[in-house]
Amino acid sequence: MEQIKEGEIQGRENLLWILKSTLSAVKKEDVVKLKDLSNRTVHTASIQQDSDNILIAVIVYSLSKIIERKKYTYYKEWPEFYKGYLENLKLAIDFLEKNKAEQFRKSLKDIQKEINKLSPKFKKYIKDVFRKAEINKASRIYEHGISMEKTAKLLGISIWELAEYAGQTGISDVNLSVTLDIEKRVKQAQEIFRR
Repeated sequence: MEQIKEGEIQGRENLLWILKSTLSAVKKEDVVKLKDLSNRTVHTASIQQDSDNILIAVIVYSLSKIIERKKYTYYKEWPEFYKGYLENLKLAIDFLEKNKAEQFRKSLKDIQKEINKLSPKFKKYIKDVFRKAEINKASRIYEHGISMEKTAKLLGISIWELAEYAGQTGISDVNLSVTLDIEKRVKQAQEIFRR
């Protein structure tokens, strides 16, 4: 496996492809393509466990949900928010092509900062979309076999939020590995509560 130096961007070519495809899909309002791109990024994030892929997965998925729910476009700030989103996506692509890791990451974070410019009601809607996207993407990473604790930490959400979502979706019911028999699990639980 290729050794990545500190500050370099892991999987740069793949990220470039994802972002360029995202830009194209956004312009066409292709929600299905955006969700597919987000899922592909989650798969890569599960393998590499890096914050760049995770952040892009959240941003792309959030954008798909915003575009899918047309009601957001009725807010007067929508055109400005959308313009800022696209400008920062283009900047991210440009910085990624030049391998400028710090500026690349800043442009991605600036997409989320665009939310702070919105009116309180619109801001609440958009923040809610981003939060749900983080939890959704965390559950998908967890589904790939990454521990719940590590997944929650990677996404900056609580283990409780992830556990609740995974429980609702049935992800936690997927048998990813061999588990202890019931007697051993009961003994472990008893030991935990004795402490």
